[in-house]
Amino acid sequence: MSTSPHATARQQVLRFAAVGIVSNAALFLLYLALTSSGLSPAISMSLAYIVGVAQTFAFNRTWTFSHVGSCGGPLLRYATTYGVGYAINLCLLRLFVDGLQLPHQWVQGAAILLVAALVFALQKHWVFRSAARQPH
Repeated sequence: MSTSPHATARQQVLRFAAVGIVSNAALFLLYLALTSSGLSPAISMSLAYIVGVAQTFAFNRTWTFSHVGSCGGPLLRYATTYGVGYAINLCLLRLFVDGLQLPHQWVQGAAILLVAALVFALQKHWVFRSAARQPH
């Protein structure tokens, strides 16, 4: 491991994956429990998404991207990033589950991976960008 306070790009990917795997596994189980209890896939995904955004901000800010400084801007960008991810996820559910009648479990599982890739890129290059790359 590097002694630098800032994680390398490879470390960031691995840390993001670790946070994401643990979080998404728990949230997928929550999603399955909610749908099993009678809630619709869209409502279940929405509730799980809110829990996921709230729990991962601190881990990704401090551990994955070693971000220091104000939380205000990053938190707003983080919420925006996950809002975009949520919209994409919901559209995928509507299209493939409601429209094409595919099994919601498989669609949601695939959507998690697609949205995760987008969210990582946005967090690395926009949400938690280093001070040296921030516009003045």
